[in-house]
Amino acid sequence: MIRILDVFFAFTGLIIFSPLLILLFLIGIFDSGSPLFYQQRVGKDKVFFTLVKFRTMRKDTVHVATHLAAESSVTPFGRFLRRTKLDELPQLWNVLKGDMSLVGPRPCLESQFELIEARNKRNVFSVRPGITGLAQVNDIDMSTPELLAETDAKMIESFSVKQYFYLIFLTLTGKGAGDRIRK
Repeated sequence: MIRILDVFFAFTGLIIFSPLLILLFLIGIFDSGSPLFYQQRVGKDKVFFTLVKFRTMRKDTVHVATHLAAESSVTPFGRFLRRTKLDELPQLWNVLKGDMSLVGPRPCLESQFELIEARNKRNVFSVRPGITGLAQVNDIDMSTPELLAETDAKMIESFSVKQYFYLIFLTLTGKGAGDRIRK
């Protein structure tokens, strides 16, 4: 049932938001010269996939977890995208392809060994990663790997269609601050 909802909402979202996606893409060209950001992430069953987002940091920024990136690497337009969470919109393509779900644990980088180990212990990789989830709406990010893995496992354990809609609602109404960047 969740996969059907994911496909429906991702497809509908891509169509409805296509003018906004095009506008953000064009603004991104002037902001960074390369509006889309592609990164290898760890997905369901620890299979790697390429995540796509709008670029919020300079092109020369090292590929590290957001909490390890310097605030100075975020572009002015990137700050706006992060604050409004619009940088996440291209991930609807990942959802449509089946790499991700709208709701699930945020996909980690292949270099986040501590988080991968903690998630492995809790069987978090048994589900598709998501654009949003319980950890995100509670301001828990990848800087606290054990807490993040525990929260992901808790979400998976009690997951339901009701929770799916509830977490989407919380995200759309602005709950959660997103990934923190060091000052």
